[in-house]
Amino acid sequence: MAFDVAAARAAYPALADGYAYLDGAAGTQAPAVVIEAISAAYRTGIGNTGGAFPASRRSDQLVAACRQAVADLTGGSAEGVILGPNMTTLTYRLANALAPGWRAGDEVVVSRLDHDANIRPWLQAAARAGAVVRWAEVDTLTGELPAGQYDRLITERTRLVAVTAASNILGTRPDVPAITARARAAGALSYVDGVHATPHGPVDIAALGADFYATSSYKWSGPHAGAVIADPALLERLHPDKLRPAPDEVPDRFEQGTAAFADLAGVTAAVEHLASLDPAATGTRRQRLLASMAAVERYEQELFGVLLGGLAAMDHVTLYGKAASRTPTAYFTVAGHTPDEVAGHLAGRRVNVWSGDNYAWELTGALGIRESGCAVRAGLVHYNDRSDVDRLLEAVAGLRR
Repeated sequence: MAFDVAAARAAYPALADGYAYLDGAAGTQAPAVVIEAISAAYRTGIGNTGGAFPASRRSDQLVAACRQAVADLTGGSAEGVILGPNMTTLTYRLANALAPGWRAGDEVVVSRLDHDANIRPWLQAAARAGAVVRWAEVDTLTGELPAGQYDRLITERTRLVAVTAASNILGTRPDVPAITARARAAGALSYVDGVHATPHGPVDIAALGADFYATSSYKWSGPHAGAVIADPALLERLHPDKLRPAPDEVPDRFEQGTAAFADLAGVTAAVEHLASLDPAATGTRRQRLLASMAAVERYEQELFGVLLGGLAAMDHVTLYGKAASRTPTAYFTVAGHTPDEVAGHLAGRRVNVWSGDNYAWELTGALGIRESGCAVRAGLVHYNDRSDVDRLLEAVAGLRR
């Protein structure tokens, strides 16, 4: 059964403005069900958690439902879902909780492929602990992150390996299971950034071998909220800084301050929305999510082929990255124009894209394009259609000198 992109688009009120939203890699639009879930939470009345009155109990239920929804999306355990404002904030919290167990001479492995949110927190934590940072390098011609290099990077002193499940600018999907298996064999933990990968296909934390998996719901049709998923038994071993009266239980003790309870209702609604994208899918929510996200992946890859083929055919366009496995993310420059100029030109033709490093600081440096303004990023998600792609290709073609 073909993916029904028209039905998917109809769920998103923002798409009625006539723009081609090819900026999904930086954040997606919200479907009506998510907007309504957030509004309904406020209309019904919510309070802080742990109280005896109904509004407080509703917040308790929103938190529990959100944890279960994120667990269903990722294949994790609800008892191991840490909720917070975004992936960056949560990664800093986890880095600060893990680093006290590191000693001088211990090692942390990071990669040049990653978004800075899965690099800088670990570098700063390592510096405080006196730990050594080791770098996994990218093949700049292909955009691949060769897994074989981890054989020499990971040693008996390695304490943590941080790696992305998908590059947020090149789309590269490295062989995460191979990397995490090497980490596990050495007794090291793995922290997998799933922010860019989660919207584009089924996620199975166990198959990835991730000890920690981080994601942000605003990348998959939810509100601005983040989550880190881990084995509850692993979280029991960690003791983050927290206020004295704050809960001591896992995962609550990692969640500093009061949550945005209405937004958590939106996260749950976003997961339900993703599960509904394949109307023929049946079974549990987890089963429907696996089927729906597989359908999303097939559709996006087919449309991505049109986008890549169109850009590759233009002699004034340079494309970056050609990994064998990648998300539908194009990163390119146009001869004679800065990336900012290209993005402005496209905006004038009602096409939304981003220009710049997109926080892939190390990767744009390795590619040698950081000083020249980096490149333009156009990313597809499941609500994009052929007309979005055609409009971008026509606009870029118009920049030929």
